[in-house]
Parts: sequence; structure tokens; C-alpha cells
Amino acid sequence: MDKIVLDIETKNSFFDVGQDNTGALEPSFVGVYSYDQDVYLSFFENELDKLGELLKRTRLVVGFCLRKFDMPVLKRFFSFDVTAIPTVDLFEDVQKAVGFRIGLNALAQANIGIGKTHHGLEAIELYKKGNFEELKNYCINDVKLTKDLYEMAQKQGYLWVPRRDHPEMIKLAFNYPKEEKVQAQLL
Repeated sequence: MDKIVLDIETKNSFFDVGQDNTGALEPSFVGVYSYDQDVYLSFFENELDKLGELLKRTRLVVGFCLRKFDMPVLKRFFSFDVTAIPTVDLFEDVQKAVGFRIGLNALAQANIGIGKTHHGLEAIELYKKGNFEELKNYCINDVKLTKDLYEMAQKQGYLWVPRRDHPEMIKLAFNYPKEEKVQAQLL
């Protein structure tokens, strides 16, 4: 069974479908890193069946905002419950521990010194303009950032979390007892 890092981009936004209607969003691209294959994989909207085959063989999905965004968007496109696959959601775990939301860009900048190349609304525009290669590169970059953060937290046992209102960062400990569930706590 594989362990993967996953990120999706969508064709539409919450402005189009309503804030509480994540399931109505439509994927344009899904980027994945497969630990078993040691490769980054690309799935455009017409290749979701191939993604489904990979997800059926997945024991753990790592991501950033997986539980509230990626998996609910993908759920209606498969005959099995993708939300039942165990996940590590760095966004959710950091938010639970520190009490505020932090974006992937800020977390990546603070820990690995590089950030995102675009943001989600730009990804929608890339899709609409048919700039699929740039869309793919953007999404795969987010997968790489998430993978690097996950592995850093696993290896060193913590991540730095920047605060908006204070120059001092929070040192947030991570414990991966069985790799199935992340537990984060303040140091």
C-alpha cells in the first residue's frame, strides 16, 4: 500500500458554488507524490480514473487542507469513499495546535525558505486560459512544498509557525507515532 502526498486545483471557486459547497467544486488537476514509486504524478481532469486506481492502493494521504478541501472535492468522482483513507493534514493539525490558520506559503517560507509559485485563484485562471503546463507546475510545486514540510516535521520533530501579530515564531512539535495520525503540540 502506497503513501502519497496530494494536492488539487479546481476549475471553479467558492465564489462560483458558495462557501459551504466544497463538493460542487470541480478538479482541473491533481498532483501527487508516490512514496512507493518515488515519483511525482500528474492527473488532469480526464485522468481521474487513473488517480482512483492509485487511491485504492493508498494507505495514507498527506496534504495541506485535505480534509476540508481536497478530499471533499474528489469524493463525488469515485465509487469508493476517498474520505475514508487515513490522512495527515498539515493545515488542520497546525491550526488545532496554535489556534489560528496558516497558509502553505507562510509555513514553507518559514521552514524551507521557498514558497508557492501561484495561489488557488490564479490556478483557475491558468485553467481557463488553457495554460495547462503552468497549472501542472504550480500544483506539483505545492505537492513538493507539502512533502518537504511533512518530511521535515517527521525528521526534526517540529516546524516553525510564523505569527501575523508577533515577530517571534512558534516552535510546533510533531509526533508521528504510527505515521497514520499526526499529533502537534507547542514546544
